Amino acid sequence: MRWNIFCQIVDNYGDAGICWRLARSLTSLHGQEVRIFCDDLPTLNLLSQGCPAEIRDKIKTETWAASFENARHPVKTPDVVIEAFGCHLPERYLAGLMIAPKKPIIINLEYLSAEPWVLDFHAKASPQAHGMPKYFFFPGFQETAGGILIDPIPTEQNSAASNLPKSLINTWAKLRPGAKRISVFCYPGFPLRKWIEDLSTIDEPIDVILTHGHAELLKMGSTESLGLAPSIQLLSIPFVSQDEYDWLLAQCDLNIVRGEDSFIRAQLVGKPLIWHIYPQDDQAHQVKLAAFLDLYLITANPPLQNACRNAMNWALPHTWFSELDAWTLHARAWQTDLLQKQGDGGLAARLVRFVS
Repeated sequence: MRWNIFCQIVDNYGDAGICWRLARSLTSLHGQEVRIFCDDLPTLNLLSQGCPAEIRDKIKTETWAASFENARHPVKTPDVVIEAFGCHLPERYLAGLMIAPKKPIIINLEYLSAEPWVLDFHAKASPQAHGMPKYFFFPGFQETAGGILIDPIPTEQNSAASNLPKSLINTWAKLRPGAKRISVFCYPGFPLRKWIEDLSTIDEPIDVILTHGHAELLKMGSTESLGLAPSIQLLSIPFVSQDEYDWLLAQCDLNIVRGEDSFIRAQLVGKPLIWHIYPQDDQAHQVKLAAFLDLYLITANPPLQNACRNAMNWALPHTWFSELDAWTLHARAWQTDLLQKQGDGGLAARLVRFVS
């Protein structure tokens, strides 16, 4: 089948990351023909740069306007149109679909949520004035939700330390043997400076790996400028592709992640994580975070539950860091359970079955 995915980037990397990973799964694992229309192609291209050429070349990427501006050579009518995260289709593109001999199925791909109510709305019809079939599709962790994007599934082989990406060679040479590793990928609103300063009160060596842009966000030029203890080393890495970032997550003892794509990948490598969920003015993100933690911690003992909830709500590290080893065991068990529940192929496979 022919798929058109529309992506308007709100969360910079997160929205593009989900759309690219979905396109990758649809083409490489399910033999679908996929075209992405995006309003920020440079960001999309950055994320896809580490993808194997044989996979990347199967996916067509176009500007948003390319979906409707070429009247002489219009876009072929697809079988499926995905409105990622509620973005509205361009009116001129929609007009073209309305006069097509065969109407496509339109999927409103929603944001990932563990909230129970999404199960009541998942895969339900959304009647439209134009008459084309449209459905809500809710990604989720539960078996009756839309699933999560699990591909490529992390394996011991592709996550091995020996598979060090070239882009990280210089940084990895500076890591200290025996030091714990924490990766940081968060929004500007995260109190990162205060968090790292508190981390230096913990009496063990810790290497903090800052993803691209975070050193500038902290306005720091060196460890000394923050007044940190010698036990803490800050390392900044360049921008990396999705596959390289997946590898990085697997090498760390704790990952601070944001948005949706990195949040899922951190769970799939079986490591403790702090999710900096996208903040919303009405505080709806707090409800989503609480719903996830209710699922994530259902088998955890009370001390670990308290530690995880405190960490996710930005409590300073010294208040919960002693539970990190127990958290690691829990994260591995959650990874195993997650992959079992997504054993049918997850979000991409469930989408293909739904529209077939």
